[in-house]
Amino acid sequence: MPFFVDAQLPPALARWLVQMGHEAKHVMDLGLASASDREIWDKAKSAGYVIITKDEDFAQRQTLSPSGPQVIWIRLPNSRRRELLIWFDKALPHILMALASDERLVEVI
Repeated sequence: MPFFVDAQLPPALARWLVQMGHEAKHVMDLGLASASDREIWDKAKSAGYVIITKDEDFAQRQTLSPSGPQVIWIRLPNSRRRELLIWFDKALPHILMALASDERLVEVI
């Protein structure tokens, strides 16, 4: 399952996902660090990527346009990169199950 990691999250998350065996790219890797939400949305949709974000706009967009890409909405408070990766390691199996069951918006608190 391929992932786009949005700009508010560290590139280390994309690298970690690759180490875990997933295809993942940070928006900076794609030259999209300054792109609008719409550009990122369209790129993810056309490429079949799941968007991982802390941006509520993507969650709202998914609610209004369920035919778009799947979205993982991270609602954790700001944390250090290491803490985020530890948390993500624990949450990933549940996230993957939700995505596999075709959940369009996976809200993670």
